[in-house]
This record gives sequence, structure tokens and C-alpha cells, in this order.
Amino acid sequence: MKEIRKLIREHYGLENISLKPLEGYEDKTYLMAAGKDSWILKEHLPAPGLTERISLEERLMSHFDSTDTYSFPKHLLTHSGQEALVVENRVYRVLSYLKGTFMGELPPADRPIASWGRLLGVLARKAQDFTGPVTREPEPLPWDLQHLAMHRASLKAHVKDPHLAALIAYFFGQYDAEVEPHRFELRKGFIYNDANEWNILLQNGEITGLIDFGDSCYSWLVNDLAVGLAYALMDQPDPLETARTFVEAYCSESDLLPLEADLLYYLIAGRLCMSLCNSAKAKSHQPDSGYISISEAPARNLLYAWLKINPRSASRLFRQAAGLPVPEPVDGASFRERRQRHFSPALSLSYRNPIVMERAAFQYMYAADGATFLDAYNNIMLVGHAHPHVVEQGCAALRRLNTNTRYHYEALLSYAERLLARFPPQLSKVFFVNSGSAATDLALRLARWYTGNRKVAALESGYHGNTEAALAVSPYKHRGGTVYPDTLVCPLPKVFGSGLPDDGSAGVRFGTGCCELLKKETESLAAFIAEPVVGCGGQVPLPEGYLQTLYPAIRAMGGVCISDEVQVGFGRLGQHFWGFEMQGVVPDIVVLGKPMGNGHPIGAVVCTEPIAEAFARGPEFFSSFGGNPVSCTIGEAVLDVMDREGLAAHAREVGRYLADGLCQLQGNYPHLADVRGTGLFLGVELADSRGAPATHWAKALKEGLRERQVLIGTDGPYDNVLKIKPPLPFDRHNCDELLDKIEVIIKEIPFI
Repeated sequence: MKEIRKLIREHYGLENISLKPLEGYEDKTYLMAAGKDSWILKEHLPAPGLTERISLEERLMSHFDSTDTYSFPKHLLTHSGQEALVVENRVYRVLSYLKGTFMGELPPADRPIASWGRLLGVLARKAQDFTGPVTREPEPLPWDLQHLAMHRASLKAHVKDPHLAALIAYFFGQYDAEVEPHRFELRKGFIYNDANEWNILLQNGEITGLIDFGDSCYSWLVNDLAVGLAYALMDQPDPLETARTFVEAYCSESDLLPLEADLLYYLIAGRLCMSLCNSAKAKSHQPDSGYISISEAPARNLLYAWLKINPRSASRLFRQAAGLPVPEPVDGASFRERRQRHFSPALSLSYRNPIVMERAAFQYMYAADGATFLDAYNNIMLVGHAHPHVVEQGCAALRRLNTNTRYHYEALLSYAERLLARFPPQLSKVFFVNSGSAATDLALRLARWYTGNRKVAALESGYHGNTEAALAVSPYKHRGGTVYPDTLVCPLPKVFGSGLPDDGSAGVRFGTGCCELLKKETESLAAFIAEPVVGCGGQVPLPEGYLQTLYPAIRAMGGVCISDEVQVGFGRLGQHFWGFEMQGVVPDIVVLGKPMGNGHPIGAVVCTEPIAEAFARGPEFFSSFGGNPVSCTIGEAVLDVMDREGLAAHAREVGRYLADGLCQLQGNYPHLADVRGTGLFLGVELADSRGAPATHWAKALKEGLRERQVLIGTDGPYDNVLKIKPPLPFDRHNCDELLDKIEVIIKEIPFI
């Protein structure tokens, strides 16, 4: 520092100099005292365009200073009249020191939000009459929201939390889809670009000054507002209402165009993502820096809170705050009329008041009316709605190749190898199809061809798909007197209500009873099919020891054992990746579907080599879409996410937390007669004081949750079981919301 003090004396004429280093990202900054005066000293490494940038900062500070409302730094010129001093491999400049209290020193609740908004409104108004020149920078400025894509490398290299990385990647994708197409429509100008709480000075509770123009750039005018909002909304209990105050104040000084209001949601998220990526990168070089991490936790928390906000709702609020026209809400009645015109009533809707959905992300779904729904119901979206890795991999595959299995291609082999590696070695062959129903259909064909028999044993209330063959083994759908002579229906082995403990004895009792029922079919039995947890039967787990008793008997009768993992497979149950593992058995055939493509239509049948070899001696098997490169790539992406984010372990931990919470509610409200299931596949059976099914109350709870923006379903033979099977990103906070709202409804709605 001795050399620096000498340079300042020689070139600026200041004496009695002391320097105090201040933290920053790249440039060095010092608080400099010279006698009774204070200054800010900045030290830069020479870089292309640095001289032009310093000149731009000076002109912007002078231009904004003409407002007479706020104070801005001014350069102290060298003896030779220069704004910067260049000495060997360093560039120095001295700026005036502004007095005041930093906004960041105030608790978030005490920060003058409206004053913050007005400040940026003034800057926006002044920016529009700032006369360039508009020159192309030698390199894009990393902090310019126009260049958000620059931070993808930091996201991949430095953001270590896989859940946060997925969230950031999601908002990167939303930016690409929603903002990029309008890149050349947005107004541009020279903006300040860094209105954070540590750059804003106050005196007597009012904003009086703004420092550090180092991130100023020629960019979209709305970006200044987005950046300011990103910081102003941190640690605020209601970010949208705070944003309303901010935007109203901004628009009292400047205007906001409709397109800008509509994109603001994505730009705010983009700035938060940018900050988090930069923070992660900087921490890798300066792990102990408090300056770098000062806004990291608030930015992360706000980004998670931002995910819960419906983009439609944000757009409407921003338009209202700016005094812009707000589009009329979508008319659900028109959807209902069009649906009735084109579809059969057999295609049902969820909820008494159906929802018009527009988009979804992770464990949230966004309705056209602006509501955000917590999704505790859609188990098909295993790794979360619109998970960015699945979306990106699927889009890339679509651009590359989509064909069928009559050709060699890597995606088919790679996915098959990774999928089969998760099974016991006996299950070594896979057939890809395009749905769980098609997989059931194929599994039945395999079983019948291999055994030469026709009849299939299935569980009461079981459901295995919508093809004719699958419906035949789905007693859940056997209504209207239809008879399926090749289906043998076994009693549902439900421990609750049986008086038996689930310690193995109930499983043996139920399994033995089923064996006795099937003995007379020894010569014609092709297969036994069951889900490890019977979903449509009311989330009924097979009792311990049931399959260990039944599987050997089925095989002794000449049949094969089919495990339907369509709903519960792929780690949803937490403790095991496949449901059959809970029973300590290995089936001969496994049926897969629903979650394996995270909503993309894909299914599969996994079987033993002898079964596959026998099937090969019959007619050729071919599926036009089964195993296509896009489906295989998406399936492999789902496995990537499951591994990277540890979602099976997450399902185990969060599922246990939710089950414990439901059991606590059960202790206070005995009509919650049984809580069952494992991982994030749970059921709550409702019964009245006599033990009879409380169907109407279950419906009231489901509808009450829907009105409180939480989605669950009901099922079971009497439709009296609450089905809870959310996307796996569902977390403890979501559990608390679900539990709290269930209790509110129980208290508000008398038992029916």
C-alpha cells in the first residue's frame, strides 16, 4: 500500500493518506482517508475497453446528477486532468465519498421500498435522454441480463447443491423460452444495473445517493427495474405485494410497457440465478468472503419462493401496478363447452370445480386464473414437472434422431443397460413400449406364450391399464356385469380392518388363502399379477410375507409372477427402488410405465432370459414407438436426476416426515382411520364412528384442499382413501402446508 499512497500523493496531491481495503468481486476497492476528507480508491487490472468504460461511468454519473434529487460519485481528476491513472499493470481512479447509511444496514421490514422504486424510475427516465454513444463493448458484461447464458458454465462447474442447480437451470430455460424471442423488441438504453441495498445510501430514512457504476451498460431498460426488484424482494414475507409497491413507485417517475411487465417475472428470476452462479464461482476462489455470500442465502430463498408464484399472477400484478390493461381471466366455461363438444363423458375431470392449467414446475402447477397449486397427486411427474434436465435432453434428442428399434443407436443400448443394472441379475431382458398399459398387455402375452396357459390371477380392486387385455385383469374396472373368464380374482390382502398384525402372519394368512383359491386352476394358470402397493385399491401395501408365500405356489402351479411397478417403481417408495424388493422376492416379469419418462409416454417390460427366449420363438414383436431414441434419452435423463438429486432417499425421508404428521393428525381426529404406505406413496383411509367408509367426507377433504390450492386424489373401493403421491421434489415445507390445510378443513367442515 506504500506504493499506492505515493502514487496518490504524486498524481492527485492528497496528503496524510490511509487505506482500508473493502471487499469486492474482481476489482480492488479501498476507503481512502486524506486528512479530513474521505474518498473511494478503485484499483483495476488493465482490460480491453476499460478506458471507455470509465469514461461511460463518468458521463452517466454526471448525467444522473442533474436530477438534483440524489447524489452520485464524482471522479477526482489527476494533475493532468485524467479520470484514471495508468501505472504499469494497474489502473487507479479516485471517487468522491458519499455520506449516509447503506440500505443494507436496515432490517428488510424497514427499507423504504417505494423510495427505492422511485429512484429507479428517475434513473429510467434520465436514461432515455442520455445520448450514447452506443458502442459495442469488446466483451459482453457478465452482469448484463441480456447475457444470462454466459453463466451456464458457472452453473455446471460451481453450483454444488443439485436441487438448487436444477432450479436455476429451470429458470434459465424459462428465460430462453419467454425472454429471448423478444430480444429485439425491448427498449434499450444506458442503465445503472446494480441497485442493490449495499449501493444505496440513506439519510433520515430517505434515499440520498447511489454509488458504484461499475456494472452500468447499454441494455434493456426494464433490466434496471428487474435488478432492483431482485434485491428489494429478498427477505420480504410477501414478495409480490412488495413488488406492487416498488413498481407503482417506479411508474410514478417512468413508464413500463406491457411486454416489459409480462417479462419482468422471468428477468427477476434471471438476475437471482445470475447472482447465485456468480456467488458460487467467486466462493470457489474466496471461500471465506463474507461480501460474496452476503446475499446468497436471501437470493436462494427468494428463488425458491419465486417458483411458487404463478407467472400469470405476476404479470397481472405488474400490469396493474403500472396502470396497464390486464387481460381478462380465462373462461373455464368455454373449456367445458369445447370439451363436451369433442369428447365422451367417459373422459372424466378431477374436482367439482375443474382447473384450467397452463404450466407447471417441479411440485407446483400454474392455473390460467393465476393460482399456484401444490401438487401432491401427480406421481407420473416423478422428478418434477418440467425438470430442466429431462426437458433439455428430450429437446436435444428430438433435434438429433427419432426412429425405431430396427436400427442400431446408442440411446437404446445405453438406457437398457442402465435400467437393467437396477434389477436383480435374473431380470436381464427388456422390451420397450409406449405406456404402462401396453406394458401390461405385453407382459400377459409373454406369460401366456411361455406357460402355454391362459388364466391370470389378479387382486380385487387392482388396476393394470386401459387395453382390453389389461382391463381383463383389472377388477377395479370390472363393472356393469362384464365377465372375464380368464381372470381369477383373489381377495385384496388388506391388513387394515382384518384384525391381523402386519408382522408376517397376516401375509402368510392372506397368501395361503389365495393359494387355496387357485389350486383348482393348476393346469391353466399363466400368471399372477399385482402391484406391491395396490393404488386403486386405496394405497394398500401388500402385507409382509404375502409374496414370499404366494410366488413359490404360483410357480409350482406352472404360472409366472408379474410385479406391476407402474405407480410405485423408480424410487418412489424410498427404501427400495422397486416395490417387489420390499417383499424380498424376485418376480419373473416386471411392468413399468408412468414415471419412467416423467410424463413422456414410455413403458417397458423386464423379464427373465428364458421367458424372452421363448417369446422369440413366436411372432415377431415390434413397437413403432417403443424404445425410440427420444424416449430412451428421456428415460435415461430421469435416471440421471434420480441419482444426481438423491430423490429416492429424499422420498424416504420426506415420506416418513409426512406419514408422522398424518399419524399425529390421526391421534386428534379418529375419522382418519388408517395412515399407510411408504415413501411418497401414502394413503389415508377415512371411516365413520362405526368403521363404515366415510366417502363423502373424503370427497369434502379433497375438494376443500383443491379450493386451498393443494391437489390430492381419492380412491379405493368406496372412494374413501386420500391418495398422496406427489412429484419427488415435494419437501418438508410442502408437507407442512398439506398437513396444516387438512387440519383447517377438518375443523371447518363438520364430519359428514
